[in-house]
Amino acid sequence: MKLYTSPGACSLADHIALQWTGAPYEAQIVSRDERKQDWYRALNPAGAVPVLTEGDWVLTQNSAILNYIVDKFPEAKLGGDGTPESRAEVNRWLAFLNADVHPTFHALFGTEAYLGPEAEAKAKEQAKRALHGYFKRADAQLAGKDWLTGSRSVADPYLFVVTQWAKKTGVDLAGMDNLAAFDAHMAADPGVQAALKAEGLL
Repeated sequence: MKLYTSPGACSLADHIALQWTGAPYEAQIVSRDERKQDWYRALNPAGAVPVLTEGDWVLTQNSAILNYIVDKFPEAKLGGDGTPESRAEVNRWLAFLNADVHPTFHALFGTEAYLGPEAEAKAKEQAKRALHGYFKRADAQLAGKDWLTGSRSVADPYLFVVTQWAKKTGVDLAGMDNLAAFDAHMAADPGVQAALKAEGLL
């Protein structure tokens, strides 16, 4: 099993999840330039990370890979406590992160530059306001919990990744003490540290 990942990208969530399984895998770090090359486009025509391969089988899309890790390694218990309700809760928060939070960062990563300086600045400000609201929801969910859904799951590394993005792009996280505690808890986790080190982030 091989994971293609870029440092600090959303693929870091998959990298952490694989670390948590304890199973053998290979992580290949790919740069933006490498992701434009033909060999990588053959794996993922979008030129994006993550990509997971097992033999000749290729899987793309972050949420699909995270759910595959849940199913492939049930002993790691990264998909809830085994009940349909807890699995649905994990997928609820995974969908929130993948469909709501993650795309909102696009404006902060420069994808609106074609609009011109004034419109781009407005788009960034709107994105920061929206993200502030999303992170407040995550902070409220974390009240009294070490993990987003109560037990460790594949939603946690995804939240950790987007929290790092928020800190780097100036999203206001002031007063979100539950989120801050979660972030510190994750940063101290050996599996998280191993993934960060492998990606040159630690």
